[in-house]
Amino acid sequence: MKSEGIRSQSSRSGQKIVRAIVQPVVLWLALGCILGAGIALSWNPTPLAHALAAIFVACALVHAGAFYGPRRAVALFVVCLAITFAMENLGAATGFPFGNYHFVTDLGLPRIGRIPVIVGPLWFAAGYFSWIVASILLDGADRRLDRTPDFITLPVVAAFVMTQWDLVMDRSESTIAKAWIWHDGGGDFGVPLSNYLGWLLTSWLLFQAFALCLRGAPIPPAATHSRKLQAIAILFYVSLGLTHAVAWATESSGEVVDAAGKVWQIHDVREATVAIMLFTVLFSALLAALRLLRQYR
Repeated sequence: MKSEGIRSQSSRSGQKIVRAIVQPVVLWLALGCILGAGIALSWNPTPLAHALAAIFVACALVHAGAFYGPRRAVALFVVCLAITFAMENLGAATGFPFGNYHFVTDLGLPRIGRIPVIVGPLWFAAGYFSWIVASILLDGADRRLDRTPDFITLPVVAAFVMTQWDLVMDRSESTIAKAWIWHDGGGDFGVPLSNYLGWLLTSWLLFQAFALCLRGAPIPPAATHSRKLQAIAILFYVSLGLTHAVAWATESSGEVVDAAGKVWQIHDVREATVAIMLFTVLFSALLAALRLLRQYR
């Protein structure tokens, strides 16, 4: 009996060792596949890209549930939908704060007001990972939201981190892909400056609401588990920008006309997008990664 107990204990120990080795490998392989597919295929608005967008939103929800807890993840999601649909509908109806525009692509899904239903969840996914990157840049400010300086500064920094993503994405998705149309065009390859100011305002409102939801919330300690989640958030954030490098490398010829009748060279739009991505989204992600490494040395 004693020998059987020893063998059973040894077997359980072996299973634990195997799980400890296999589970991280499976996790990182799955993440690699998701991120690789997103980078390679998300720039072109196809049904596959739409499916990847849904996976991206699901990953953000799962990540938020693991990092902040399921209840607060749901709260952040609901708050995001309420704010972004309100602001997007206000913008589509009045031109404030983004400028005069309307959505063309709706994936065949219903709309909330004038806005395709997928827009709010995509705001959450991009916004959530931007929030985590900003909190890393500020040395874990999301753990100190009970302190007034962090409660104020984190939403502001996160709003800039989030707007960087739109600064990379908007000219390609509107002027080239025409997922939405800027009625009056704009100096940034058909995109008006008001769009980016509107994104900054909306993002700040969103992240200030995040700060209110999370203020006083128990956050997991700065341990290996938390570090892995933070690293994953950085990878998801930077993948949003890297997909445009693929578009630049594979589609650079031809012309496109914006709604104001101005003709743009597709190559110029793509090249400007990559240049901006390198010195905004990629740079912010690099700073966050270096900050994370320094925190846990």
